[in-house]
Amino acid sequence: MPSVAEILIPLALDTPYSYVAPVGLELAIGDVVQVPLGPREIVGVVWGLAETAGGSNLRPVTGRLPYPPLSEPLRSLVDWIARYTLAPKGSALAMVLRLPDEANAAETIRVAVRLTDKPPSRPTAARTKVLAVAADGALRGKSALAKEAGVSASVVDGLIDDGVLETVAVEPEPVAPRPDPAFPRTPLSPAQGDAVTALLEGFPWHRPPGEPEAAADPRPVLLEGVTGSGKTEVYFEAVAACIRAGFQALILMPEIALTAQFLDRFAARFGVRPAAWHSGIGGKRRERLRAAVAEGEALVVVGARSALFLPFARLGLIVVDEEHETAYKQEDGVHYHARDMAVVRGRLEGCPVVLTSATPAIETRVNAARGRYRHVLLPERFGGRQMPDIAAIDMCRDQPERGRFLSPPLVNAVKHTLERGEQALLFLNRRGYAPLTLCRACGHRYQCKNCSTWLVEHRFRRALVCHQCGYAERRPEACTECGTFDNLTACGPGVERIAEEATELFPDRRIVVLSSDFPGGAERLRQELDAVAAGECDVVIGTQLVAKGHNFPFLTLVGVLDADIGLTSGDPRAAERTFQLLQQVTGRAGRGEKPGRALVQTYQPEHPVIAALLSGDAERFYAEEIQAREAAGLPPFGRLAALIVSANDRAVAEAHGQALARAADPPEGVMVLGPAEAPLALIRGRYRFRLLVKTERNVDLQGYLRAWLARGPKVRGNVRVAIDVDPQSFL
Repeated sequence: MPSVAEILIPLALDTPYSYVAPVGLELAIGDVVQVPLGPREIVGVVWGLAETAGGSNLRPVTGRLPYPPLSEPLRSLVDWIARYTLAPKGSALAMVLRLPDEANAAETIRVAVRLTDKPPSRPTAARTKVLAVAADGALRGKSALAKEAGVSASVVDGLIDDGVLETVAVEPEPVAPRPDPAFPRTPLSPAQGDAVTALLEGFPWHRPPGEPEAAADPRPVLLEGVTGSGKTEVYFEAVAACIRAGFQALILMPEIALTAQFLDRFAARFGVRPAAWHSGIGGKRRERLRAAVAEGEALVVVGARSALFLPFARLGLIVVDEEHETAYKQEDGVHYHARDMAVVRGRLEGCPVVLTSATPAIETRVNAARGRYRHVLLPERFGGRQMPDIAAIDMCRDQPERGRFLSPPLVNAVKHTLERGEQALLFLNRRGYAPLTLCRACGHRYQCKNCSTWLVEHRFRRALVCHQCGYAERRPEACTECGTFDNLTACGPGVERIAEEATELFPDRRIVVLSSDFPGGAERLRQELDAVAAGECDVVIGTQLVAKGHNFPFLTLVGVLDADIGLTSGDPRAAERTFQLLQQVTGRAGRGEKPGRALVQTYQPEHPVIAALLSGDAERFYAEEIQAREAAGLPPFGRLAALIVSANDRAVAEAHGQALARAADPPEGVMVLGPAEAPLALIRGRYRFRLLVKTERNVDLQGYLRAWLARGPKVRGNVRVAIDVDPQSFL
């Protein structure tokens, strides 16, 4: 009898489609296949098989594709994510399955140059330098050859045109060099050694030589340590033990933390860089890396959150670095949290999961306190280095000069730091030049045409930009409302404005601005972060991306320009996030040989978050915040889900939200709030209303949501209802 194959397709579909397997095509669950869907062919995965007694009018499977089958744990992860997030199962599959047409882009061909036998037609001093370097016959890139010879790239180009140098295509770099767990390393401190021992206890594949096999402990592990304590080196030893045991390891990181500095730290421990998976790689290289993972050739992968869905052959360890980071939450499409899904995948694969942070999320801390997670601590910095001294600058008393944003005490501190040949960091979590531009004559404020947000001035780009949808317009010379000239004023500071002020105060110093929206994208940021670490600048001005696990050994002063910026939010996690961010950014100071200090500009020095930061008593903050969460029934002691209703017409969106609210019928232990206009009421031309569901911990939240949506109004026209279980953003 022919087989009926249930094929899950990576589209917004919740159930597989049935196809018949043609005679001679043996299919297995998990196979990647090609099937007809309407007039086109599409890729899918065999989700189930059954026998049929002939006479079927089902369309046949076109064929099996030469891709590794999806393993049972990976298929279970797709099912789990779909159930938990209420996303269509096909949408969850799309995160796992790479469609063939996405890989058609050719991998960039690496080109090197080498000497030919032809002498130069016009010898010059610069050309002679190039010929002297190239005389060893080694292959070099054009820019590398020019840099080594101390000449411009145009000199090398001229020699190529002259036939003196020839270009040669170089084989692509291997995507997965083999790390050596026995590679010589810097000795660990006693505290790090104890942490490694504690970390490895209970891992199923770890058994010290000569010791009997111990029972495996399936619980995830929280590796918590102060900034600069050497957490990375500790989990590197877990990675080394995983490789020795014959398994693969995955290290998840916020994308911007994937710097050359981290990759070099890995190479210093293992002899080679790891395979890196992030948005900067594409085309054939991405496919080669995916194949290496599936074949077990890539032993260690370091990647952003999407690396969680790679088809590992023998996954033995998952590390989630900086586990508290909100960047792990996917805010569009399937709303999942990569940290939580890493814990789920670890359970499905039967492999250990390590969560690391200097400032763990409240949820993670509570799980450790209740015994759901093991807890390994590194309470002191590596090498006996001291934590930075942190002091507040009360902005009510030490006000900056008119039109400036750096207080006199902070300016003096930066001046003295630079005189000692050390680096200073000025931190402001606000991109651009100014968050608002208005006309002094008529009061007109420049707002996005697609969103309910003010346009942010980016003076470097001479543009007004929306940070929600990307809309941009050129900064006008005259007010577009009243027509007057020279009346547009920038209100408030962004990092570009602070850079302008710093340039005026320290004109002879090298100043670099680190912000995610500068030209060049993530690759340029990685290069500039590496330059800061190498001491190639004096003053660093940056947003929150500088707080993400970077090690700047020459940085001894951190100035926080507006510590209150996150405390006025209605977000229930506002206090936690502000504390984490300030603790992380002040922790950049004093990580080298010299002690560090941090100055925090604030109008609320008595605020509990600021007071906890200044005292250095993180335990007090966690205890108070956990107590407040428990009293309010907020996560992790209760559960939340957001429903965001959007439409092109405001009245339509509001009406659908109200109809949903009328159908809510919340049972005991469930509270439904809203609909209320979202704080960001208009994004990309769509009007938004939010409903918030708050439940007790033991309530089946997903079951309630499914029943509610089933009896609620049907989605029609351009109305959309997005569901966000465990929301991280309340905008």
